[in-house]
Amino acid sequence: MTDLTVEMRDLDEMVVVSGSGFGVEPEPLAWKLIFEFAALHGLEVGSGEHRFFGFNNPNPSPGIPEYGYEQWMTISADLEVDPDGPVVRKEIPAGRFAVTRFKGLSRITETWREFVGWFEESGLEPGTDWQECYEEMLNPVEQSPEEWEFELYLPVAAG
Repeated sequence: MTDLTVEMRDLDEMVVVSGSGFGVEPEPLAWKLIFEFAALHGLEVGSGEHRFFGFNNPNPSPGIPEYGYEQWMTISADLEVDPDGPVVRKEIPAGRFAVTRFKGLSRITETWREFVGWFEESGLEPGTDWQECYEEMLNPVEQSPEEWEFELYLPVAAG
């Protein structure tokens, strides 16, 4: 096992807007869509009112530098989203997750690797959809990537 601190956490159902990017570095493309949506609707990104989850979609493939990234921002259920716009409104079901926290973008790959290793040794059963492995960015307005704080979420079977 690793030295990661892991806790079990239930996430409530969420309504989000989703922006997607694809390329060698798709994350900034997806974030740009979220920031533009927030600005258009007068939503304060750094207010603490919204949460920010992201994940690879589609995942990277060996030998292919391009992949996709989907970024979410939680919104109120009554906020209207243009169905023809650059972001999509989604309703995300509640779920149970194993969660760990770290700081610094340069550690994200290593921390995911350690976390998945921890999960495989934990005896926990995975949730029904491994696509639901999230990266929550806790301080999205911080400029320095090494000051970014993340929580990683791995879905756990209800039980």
